[in-house]
Amino acid sequence: MSSLKILITGGSGLLGQYLNIELASKYEILTLYHFTAGNSSNYSSRQVDIKEEKSVEDIFKEFQPQIVIHTAAISNQEKATRFGDKLIYDTNVRATETIARLCLKYDAKLIYTSTDLVYAGYRGTMLKEDAKIAPISLYAETKLMGEIKIKNTFNNYIILRTSLLYGFGLSHRLCHFDKIFVDLKNKRRVRLFKDQIRTPLSLKEAARIIRFLCELDLKGETINLGGFEKISRVQLGRMLCEIGGFDPKLIVPISMKDVRNFPAVYDVSLNTEKLSLLGVHRLNVTDSIKEILRI
Repeated sequence: MSSLKILITGGSGLLGQYLNIELASKYEILTLYHFTAGNSSNYSSRQVDIKEEKSVEDIFKEFQPQIVIHTAAISNQEKATRFGDKLIYDTNVRATETIARLCLKYDAKLIYTSTDLVYAGYRGTMLKEDAKIAPISLYAETKLMGEIKIKNTFNNYIILRTSLLYGFGLSHRLCHFDKIFVDLKNKRRVRLFKDQIRTPLSLKEAARIIRFLCELDLKGETINLGGFEKISRVQLGRMLCEIGGFDPKLIVPISMKDVRNFPAVYDVSLNTEKLSLLGVHRLNVTDSIKEILRI
């Protein structure tokens, strides 16, 4: 096992649990969770509220991480509305600033997962890292504010603007892909957006890529983290039908305009040339779905 010590926040989240599996096989990890442990309980882990600065600093002081992978955030739009602006800000922005300052103090690199939703989603081109920024949801706005707090703190960071992540959630966590799969398997209709375009990436691949980035001497970089195929959610659903042997007629295309008060972002497909130039290889969506389904 490598001597590299990695601290993971959001260790019971969708991506966090895949990171636990991917990183623990090679590095010494300490994975943090807030409420439910998920698979964090299988590893060295700690329950903590990342908004509590002293508790977080105590963990830094004890563990002395060399890399911190910060995935913890309130990301669900429905939850964001229910919890209120202050709690969202304190979790997604203020706690991120605290973690950045602690990384500076304890000489750790910070890998921060942001979102493709920070970009202006109406241009229809593959977006490079210097593309126009125009977040329209509270989640995207606070993730961008987190980026700014990090950049204003120090230079030893990698910011990952993450595309739509898909796959099966682990333990207690479920994502939209889980629901689509279960509904198709049970011959229930699935309503999917026909007019939101992304460059989706599987949770498995995202974790593998982040592990690869941990091994690079890289800092002060913002990188698009996504696949290389520009597709809608309807197309993703139809690909799942074809590979999984489900009836494609169960897919019902809808518009984002059909969902009341939905923060419609039409096209945030990512240009991931920078990722490719770093030597990152990704599966196409077909092979990625086959890996998820273990076909």
